[in-house]
Amino acid sequence: MKKKICLIYTGGTIGMVKSEKGYVPSEDAFLKLLSQLPEFSNPAFPDYETIVFTPLLDSSDIAVEEWNKMGRTIASRYAACDGFVVLHGTDTMAYSASALSFMLENLEKPVIFTGSQIPLYELRSDGRDNLISAMLLAASEHIREVCIYFGGQLLRGNRATKLSSDGMHAFDSPNYPPLVKAGIDFKFRLTADLPPANGPFRFQPFEAMPLGVLKVFPGIQFDLFESIMTESLRGVVLESFGAGNVPSARTALLPVLKKAHDHGTLVVVRSQCPEGKVNLGSYAASLSLKEIGAVDGGDMTTEAALAKLYYLFSKGEKPEDVKALMEANLRGERS
Repeated sequence: MKKKICLIYTGGTIGMVKSEKGYVPSEDAFLKLLSQLPEFSNPAFPDYETIVFTPLLDSSDIAVEEWNKMGRTIASRYAACDGFVVLHGTDTMAYSASALSFMLENLEKPVIFTGSQIPLYELRSDGRDNLISAMLLAASEHIREVCIYFGGQLLRGNRATKLSSDGMHAFDSPNYPPLVKAGIDFKFRLTADLPPANGPFRFQPFEAMPLGVLKVFPGIQFDLFESIMTESLRGVVLESFGAGNVPSARTALLPVLKKAHDHGTLVVVRSQCPEGKVNLGSYAASLSLKEIGAVDGGDMTTEAALAKLYYLFSKGEKPEDVKALMEANLRGERS
């Protein structure tokens, strides 16, 4: 029996056309292009249905409300479809893939994000292979998680990050190998580190809440950020140097972060380095963060850490449980 795939078009470059104002998304142009692709009428191709979001969005405009819309759409078609492909702009695709990896609890079907660097209607578009391969992988019985397919690789969604603004291999997962590499055949490299489902599929919407990302740089004046460290700030992802190092205690950093911690703000530390992980306390320059109760982000991406905070706070977890769960592996997001 042929698999049925739900193709969800949210916007992004893949379905855009030229206009007087530059590239803009177009539902009519995209659906017309789909009907003209010979692969979509091939007998070996999976059956599919298409859902087009209104309005279509540039991915820079996608936030919590749109994540919930994607998750709710998948939940509404979960029983009827065998897999899902989400067409999405590349700029925030890793954030959306990370978000859905958490909000889709006990997922047992493939959810594949993809898009393109060049619109589908252009002669040299990378969108054709990305789209067709994503559709085929969404019909696979081996995949039960949220992924990104791009440039010949299937990546775990909450391990991926965008590395190039103009290259065809725009995404990578520096701390985790590809799940699939595409050649003449798909070469699967699936691992057993994904925690098993512990109940029926469930959609957990996210609540909009005050979270932040702060990147440390040489000479940073932390007192300038003190005004945002209020009781309303639920969590902040701190992008540190190296394995979790920050400027020494003579700066305003520790008083600011301690104030945030005392207000109940959860501080999650991750490295600015694409590869490697945080290890709080391995250097004296990171020990101070550990002493004020910061969370060791391990090898999580910023996208995954932020999405995980949204998820855990939206579930109403107690602060001490959020801290413990941030350091646990829930969806294969950290080693």
